[in-house]
Amino acid sequence: MASARALLSLPPATSGSYGPQPPASSSGNMASSDLEDLCAHINTKISTIKKTLQLRNMGQEPSLKSVLCKIGHEMFLLSDLLNKMEIEVEHQEKLKNTLKEMQESFERDYNEAQHLCENIPPHLPKAIPKCTVGVIVKSEEQGKAAEPECVKKPTKEPKFIKEAPLVTAQEFEGVPAYMRGRLTYDQINGVVQDLNKAVVSKYKILHQPMKSMSSAVRNLYHRFLEEETKDTKGEFFIVEADIKEFTQLKVDKRFHSILNILRHCQRVREVRGARLVRYVIC
Repeated sequence: MASARALLSLPPATSGSYGPQPPASSSGNMASSDLEDLCAHINTKISTIKKTLQLRNMGQEPSLKSVLCKIGHEMFLLSDLLNKMEIEVEHQEKLKNTLKEMQESFERDYNEAQHLCENIPPHLPKAIPKCTVGVIVKSEEQGKAAEPECVKKPTKEPKFIKEAPLVTAQEFEGVPAYMRGRLTYDQINGVVQDLNKAVVSKYKILHQPMKSMSSAVRNLYHRFLEEETKDTKGEFFIVEADIKEFTQLKVDKRFHSILNILRHCQRVREVRGARLVRYVIC
């Protein structure tokens, strides 16, 4: 009886009284989170399929086909523009590096020249003036004062001759494609240089004294005067005869195409009259 009462007075056994048990709640939470992830993944796939079907249906609608074609064309143009921009950026980067190297070289040369200027050896002879005034004795009996050996003559400043500036790369890109055709940037600026050469040659003759002219140059001088009009007064211009006279440029269809571009870029303008076309430098 005592042993039975003792057994009855013992506390009730718990689940932990008989050794460690697996955590049931933990495994349940893992199972629910896996199920939620699976549901989310399936829902994402379903949403993607719905969007794909919607886009396919949109592409089959006649009203939207032209819009999609236009978008595709613009994407192609945009890709081509980006490629050109990348090429231009690489070119500018190389140009920047070249300029930087030139700057460093100039700085080195300047520093060396400055150092040489500040450290001239004292034993070197000093500079002698180019023109010295001396005394010339004509005869011992007369004893007249001498005249200066070297007399500087006043130099005339060269007269201004207007030239057309070269076309910039930005202006070249702004020329319409139908006008530019297959002409290159260098070809256009080559014509600008030839036009400037003809202008300089012509106006050097006009600024030359008549006494120093040969008969052929004098004929050109008179032709230049005859070609001037009230519309070209104070302007610098040439005609086709001047281009043939002073340059190797061919006055052909390609030349006139480049002239259209130069007029578009405001490098030259035309003045017509007396069956003659005058190309005035802007």
